[in-house]
Amino acid sequence: MPNVKFEGISRELIALRTANEIPDGSYVNLGIGIPTLLSNWIVGRNLVLESEIGMLNCGPIAEEDEIDQDCINAGCQPITELPGACYFSNYESLAMIRGGLMDYAVLGAFQVSENGDFAGWNLPGSGRGKIGNIGGAMDLAVGAKNVFITMEHTSLNGQLKVLKRCRYPLTAKGVVKKIFTDLAVIDVTPKGLVLREMAPGLSAEDVQSVTEPKLTIASDLKEIAF
Repeated sequence: MPNVKFEGISRELIALRTANEIPDGSYVNLGIGIPTLLSNWIVGRNLVLESEIGMLNCGPIAEEDEIDQDCINAGCQPITELPGACYFSNYESLAMIRGGLMDYAVLGAFQVSENGDFAGWNLPGSGRGKIGNIGGAMDLAVGAKNVFITMEHTSLNGQLKVLKRCRYPLTAKGVVKKIFTDLAVIDVTPKGLVLREMAPGLSAEDVQSVTEPKLTIASDLKEIAF
């Protein structure tokens, strides 16, 4: 397929749209990359963010005099504390994750398949991921009750990332429930991918042209709303 790039929404707006999908009262773990930006969109909401490295009730990303290098997220970015924040060991953090106590895990990915598999830790032959480091993503993918993927819809050089089958080593199989990209919001269902929302100025045909599997178009398809 030809390499095509469409102008979509920003990474910050991907994070905002994803945050709006998570109901109040949820416990949420944010992965590296776009997912960490969700912490900037939770002020005033009843969401509890858990950092894999051992912090509960994380706040937005810290700026200037707020920065404390002892308070960091999964991407080692400095973050703020919210009232009631607490700290614990990595062992306890992974026990929470493996014990099914996270309602949502929001993770990044290099590729996602139509049946909910995703690959997010290794880029074979790229020179930067021949070995890779899976970190806690595997635990989050199978331990969380809901897994959302946030990512750009295509790679920097226009290669497809929403595929019939992932071509990179998998992080987990069949766990993804929703995909949020700069171009679309897509549900992963037993019958395939359903296009729910698309970026302003795009058509369903545009999104399909950069998506390998066949998309089912939702009857109420609309522009991405914030």
